[in-house]
Amino acid sequence: MIKFEELISSLILPLVAYPEDVIITCVSETEANLEYQVKVNPNDLGRVIGKGGIIAKAIRTVLYAGASKEGKKIHLDIDSK
Repeated sequence: MIKFEELISSLILPLVAYPEDVIITCVSETEANLEYQVKVNPNDLGRVIGKGGIIAKAIRTVLYAGASKEGKKIHLDIDSK
């Protein structure tokens, strides 16, 4: 069983300058779907999303792969505080 909160944390924390401001919340969890929200410091939002959203897309790709292995779908929302 994959611990998605730890996976998200391990992907996002190395990117940010203010790791103490990162909040990862499981918004909803059903049999087939997971929804997580990540809040970061406004100064770190650009680092996590990346130019053209490329870093956020890469993070989501890793999460999608892990979720599909578990037979689930996952949605990740990245926002600032």
